[in-house]
Amino acid sequence: MQQAKNILSYKKYWAKRFGIAPVLPMSRKEMDDLGWDSCDIILVTGDAYVDHPSFGMALVGRLLESQGFRVGIISQPDWSNTDDFSEMGKPNLFFGVTSGNMDSMVNRYTSDRKKRSNDSYTPDGAGGRRPDRSVIVYSQRCREAFKDVPIIIGGIEASLRRIAQYDYWSDKVRRSILLDSKADMLVYGNAERQIVELAHRLSNREKINEIKDVRGTAFIQDTFPEGWAELDSSTLKEPGAISIQTRKEVERDRIYIRIPSYAQVKKDRNLYAHASRMLHLETNPGNARVLVQKHGTQELWINPPPIPLTTKELDTVFEFPYTRRPHPAYSDRKIPAYEMIRFSINIMRGCFGGCTFCSITEHEGRIIQNRSENSILREIETIRDTVPEFTGVISDLGGPTANMYRLACKSKEIESACRLPSCVYPDICKNLNTDHSSLTQLYKDARKIPGIKKVLVASGLRYDLAIRSPEYVKELVTHHVGGYLKIAPEHTEEGPLSKMLKPGMGSYDKFKELFEKYNKEAGKEQYLIPYFIAAHPGTTDKDMLNLALWLKQHKFRLDQVQNFLPTPMATASAMYYSGKNPLRKVTKTSEEVEVPKGLKIRRLHKAFIRYHDPENWPMLRDALKKMGREDLIGSGKRHLVPAWQPAGTGKSHAQKAKKKTALKGKSVKRKSTSTQTRIRTGRTKKRG
Repeated sequence: MQQAKNILSYKKYWAKRFGIAPVLPMSRKEMDDLGWDSCDIILVTGDAYVDHPSFGMALVGRLLESQGFRVGIISQPDWSNTDDFSEMGKPNLFFGVTSGNMDSMVNRYTSDRKKRSNDSYTPDGAGGRRPDRSVIVYSQRCREAFKDVPIIIGGIEASLRRIAQYDYWSDKVRRSILLDSKADMLVYGNAERQIVELAHRLSNREKINEIKDVRGTAFIQDTFPEGWAELDSSTLKEPGAISIQTRKEVERDRIYIRIPSYAQVKKDRNLYAHASRMLHLETNPGNARVLVQKHGTQELWINPPPIPLTTKELDTVFEFPYTRRPHPAYSDRKIPAYEMIRFSINIMRGCFGGCTFCSITEHEGRIIQNRSENSILREIETIRDTVPEFTGVISDLGGPTANMYRLACKSKEIESACRLPSCVYPDICKNLNTDHSSLTQLYKDARKIPGIKKVLVASGLRYDLAIRSPEYVKELVTHHVGGYLKIAPEHTEEGPLSKMLKPGMGSYDKFKELFEKYNKEAGKEQYLIPYFIAAHPGTTDKDMLNLALWLKQHKFRLDQVQNFLPTPMATASAMYYSGKNPLRKVTKTSEEVEVPKGLKIRRLHKAFIRYHDPENWPMLRDALKKMGREDLIGSGKRHLVPAWQPAGTGKSHAQKAKKKTALKGKSVKRKSTSTQTRIRTGRTKKRG
C-alpha cells in the first residue's frame, strides 16, 4: 500500500496566530470575541454542536483548527431561507457540509417509513430540526448565500450516496448526491486526509475544479485527463480489453473502471446489482482503482479510498483540546446522543466483518485503525478529571466492533491484494491475526487507573473472534459486563446468514458456554442479550418461524427488534432492490434472492421474533395455518402461540383503533380546507 503524507506535517496556515478557540464559534458575536474578521472554513451540520471527538464536525473542525485555519460551525440551521447560512459571513476557502453523525433519512424515519418524533442529536431530543436529505438542502442554501464559495460535502450521508444508489424512502434509484447537491466535491470515509489536503491546496489558491488527484474524493467532469485507459464493466459481460486512449501501455494506477451508468442502473436491476458488486470490489486502499459512472452527459469520477490513518495520527485526532461538552449556547438543554457517549471512549476505527446490511465498511473501511494504549488511558484520565457528573464508570471502551483492536492481516502484501468482502466469513481467514492479548491488557490497565470504579464494554462484540481468545472472554465477563452483554447473531438460519455474511449459531453456542463458565467462576449473574434482524433479504417465512422456535426454546422474549432497513450502497440493499446476489458474479441467470417486501410480510417477520406479544398472535395464527403448522397453536410448551386471545388485544383491539381513526377522520372533514391540507400533509410551516 502506498504511503500517504502525514496529516500533521503540513505547514500551518497564517491564521494560526489567533491560537486555539475555547470552543469553535457558532455566531458573529463569538467570532468578534475571538478577534476574527472572517472564517476560513465554515462547517454546516445537521447535529447539535458538541465539542467531542465522537461528533464528526467537532473532530473535523478541531483538525482544521490545528492546521491554522479559523473554523466556524453552523449547526442545525433554519433551511427555509439563507439567513443562518450567511450570518457568519463568507468563508474564505469553502463550506463543508454534512447531515451529521447519522444519515438524515435514517435519523428521521423508521424502517416502516414512519416519521420519528425525536432526534437524539438535537437539544432535548426534539424532532424536525433537520430537513430530509440534509446534505442536498444545506448545500443549496450555501450556494444561494454565496454563489462563488466552493462547497465540499462529506459524512455518512454523502459517503453512502457517492454513486447512483437505491433510495428506500422514495423506492427508486437516485443520482449521485454530488449532482443533486450541486456541490463541487465529495469526500467519503472519515476524510481527515482529504479535508486537510484540500484546505491547504485551496489556501494556496488552487481552484477546486482543478483538483483531481486526492484519494477519497469524487467529482464531476466532462472530459477525461490524458494518459488514462478504460476498463469497461458497464455490462454483465466480462470486461473486454483495456481501451487505450493515448498509448499502448498504461500503469495500473492510470486505469479507471467504467461501471453501469445512472440511466442503466435505474432501468435494469441486474446492472444495479452488478454496479454494486464492482464498487465493493474496489474498496481496499491497497488495490482499488478509479470508478467512473456516467450521469447524463457528465462523468462521475471516484478516486480510490484514502490511506488509513497511522496510530500516531489517530491519537492526535482524538487528543485535540475538545471541551467534551455541548456548545454553551445550548445552556442546560440535554442532547441525548451526548448523554449516551460522554463517558465512552473510541479505541479504534473500521471493521473487517463485512456484514452486508452494515455501512461501516463502505464508510470507515475494513482495515482497523488503532489508537495507542497510552492515548486511550490518557483519555480515561481526562474524562475522570474534566467531565461533569462523572461517577467513576467508563460506559464503553470500544468502537465499531468492540474486539477488533489491533487485529489485522498477518501479511501486508496479502492485505493490500485482498478483495474478499469479509475476513471472517464463511470462516475466519487463516491470514487474520486473532490475538486479543493487546486488548485484554488494555482492559486490565484501564480498570487500574485511580478513580475508575468500572470500565464497561457496550459496543458490539464479534463472538466468533472472541472464542479464539478465552483469556479475553474471561477478562470481559469478570470485569467489564454491566449485567447484560449485547451480541448480534442476527439470525439462526443459514439462508439469511449467508446473505448477511454472519457466522452460524455454532460460534454463538461456544461463546455462550465460555460466558457462563466465567460468570460462574466470578460468582456473577449476568446475561447475554442477542439481537436479530427481521425481513432481511434471503429470509423466508420458514426461517422466521425457526428463529421464533429457537427463541422460545432458549426462553428469550425480546422487545427490541430490528426490521431490515435498506440503507444506501449497502450490499444487502442491492439484494433488496435487485433480487440478485452481488456477492457473486451477476448475470441474468445468476442467483436470485428472496426478498421480504411490503408492510404485511415485514410485520409478520417482526411478529415471529416477538412471538410472546399477544398483539401478534392473530397474525401468527393465520401464518401458521397457511404454512401447515397448526400444530404450533396451543397452550403447551411445544406450541408457539395459544389458540385464545386476551381481551383488548389482537384483532379486537385493532378494530377499535381503526374505528377510532375513522371517527377522527370525520371530525377533520369539518375543518377548513387550509387546515385539512396541513393535517393531511403534516406541514404547519413551509420548508425549503
